[in-house]
Amino acid sequence: MQTKTILAIALAAAFAGSTGAAFAQVPAGYPADYQKIIDAAKKEGKVVIYSATDSKAAAPLIKDFSALYPGISVEYNDMNSTEVYNRFISEVAAGGNTADVMWSSAMDLQMRLASDGYALKYKSVEAGKIPGWAMWDDQAYGTTFEPAAIVYNKRLLDPKEVPKNHDDFVKLIATPKFKDKVTTYDIEKSGVGFMFMSQDAKEYPQFLALQNAFGTAKVRVQSSTGTMMERISSGENLIGYNVLGSYALVRAKTDPSIGVVLPKDYTLILSRVQFINKNAKNVNASKLWLDYILSHRGQTIIANGAKLFAIRADVTGETTSADLIKEIGAANVKPVPVHPIILQFLGPAKRMAFLKQWKETAGKK
Repeated sequence: MQTKTILAIALAAAFAGSTGAAFAQVPAGYPADYQKIIDAAKKEGKVVIYSATDSKAAAPLIKDFSALYPGISVEYNDMNSTEVYNRFISEVAAGGNTADVMWSSAMDLQMRLASDGYALKYKSVEAGKIPGWAMWDDQAYGTTFEPAAIVYNKRLLDPKEVPKNHDDFVKLIATPKFKDKVTTYDIEKSGVGFMFMSQDAKEYPQFLALQNAFGTAKVRVQSSTGTMMERISSGENLIGYNVLGSYALVRAKTDPSIGVVLPKDYTLILSRVQFINKNAKNVNASKLWLDYILSHRGQTIIANGAKLFAIRADVTGETTSADLIKEIGAANVKPVPVHPIILQFLGPAKRMAFLKQWKETAGKK
């Protein structure tokens, strides 16, 4: 995938800052000595971000951050989740320039990097405002609250066919109507897809039946949520599994073909993990960015501009954790923890065994 970079908005703000615009003051409620971080960040002048969050979703955040901190440009590199990881690792190994901040929906790959010593230990001033499961060792922070959803074509499915839970889904896709009409992530190529499926293996007692049903349906795998939704909307596929719900729920508001189910037995919750590179060139600008993303102001933009579902409970808007919990039921919400415990399937032997079983069941043609 070609890397996309957002620079125009942030560079314009940087130019305004360099021509005499007043620079930012300490945000309300922050310690007075936070001014030192702001001043040092202004001298650095930019922050480099590698991210799996779409440029379109990130644009309102970049614009608002640049308004809050004029003089700091944001070099935003948008890639798929596996590329974020691989590019960072290869650049570090080569001793070249790389990201200051890593932000990805592939939680397990992010936690591998953090637990392997690539993350800076920095206690965000906003740490107390996010759930305990969403941060690890003052290094890695969850920033969103996004459900894994079942997405279907509303024109081509009878309302009686729409699954309410995982058992319903397994029974449905094993029927002849759904042969060649089911889609999900390619778990070999998509970091998010692998993470979701490995978490299903822990949460769903009938996981083997799920894999076998995928095999019966001759599941069509894709590397991105966007591709899955396009194929479901067109009718090429009838239903998709573990589709990133933040994107699907937003699209469903404007696409009459898209229906979204948040399974009632359990719904996995993903949180895009962010950390600062331990060797960041622009470490102070990175701290400003991390604190901003976790702040009430940044989370309000996440809920209403980026529409990625704010993780903070005190944020209101179009897409919030509070609304999702109310809809799904607190007992059925299963957040994937920001913790090294989620790495258990990433060891070479376990990953290979998991993929082998997937190919022998879900991947059979």
